[in-house]
Amino acid sequence: MLVLASKSRARQAMLKAAGITFEAIAPDVDENTLKDDGMAAENLAGALAEAKAIRLADRGDSRMILGGDQVLALENGEMLDKPADKNEAKSQLFRMSGGKHRLFSAAAMAEHGSLVWRHIDIATMSMRSLSEEFIDRYVNEEWNHIRHCVGCYEIEGRGVQLFSNINGSQFTIMGLPLLPLLEYLRTRGVMPS
Repeated sequence: MLVLASKSRARQAMLKAAGITFEAIAPDVDENTLKDDGMAAENLAGALAEAKAIRLADRGDSRMILGGDQVLALENGEMLDKPADKNEAKSQLFRMSGGKHRLFSAAAMAEHGSLVWRHIDIATMSMRSLSEEFIDRYVNEEWNHIRHCVGCYEIEGRGVQLFSNINGSQFTIMGLPLLPLLEYLRTRGVMPS
């Protein structure tokens, strides 16, 4: 059985829908230490996914451990995190309005304390120009769904209304490069090919 080193509802839903049997365990990783290292967004996404997978693998779990993470970077390279409150969510949406940002979604697999596989995928998101009234209403109505989402949206829900163009996999946008992960699991014999 696979272990998902994450409590992300979106990642769990994707794995479940794909027919993967797994157990989800929170990895207890200090993400802020890695975020303060000054890494580029793509490198940070990979480092966070690896840290989560290896953290659980280091605890002596002999199963395959899957870590995943996602980083959002604006066009100027600035990275946004999950909003702390509604006001921060509104501020982030205002800053993203009318521009592009990139989502870096990483998956990493560890076994017996060592990294055995890693993949990072990128989606480019073009957000339409949003009015202040729209942002206020959207955040107030969607807060319980978006409070734990980088970018303040769930693309599989009302968050799709924020965009004029999307270039990339919906799985990547939701936080996991699922197709490359499935291919890896097939090569390992975990899933039928």
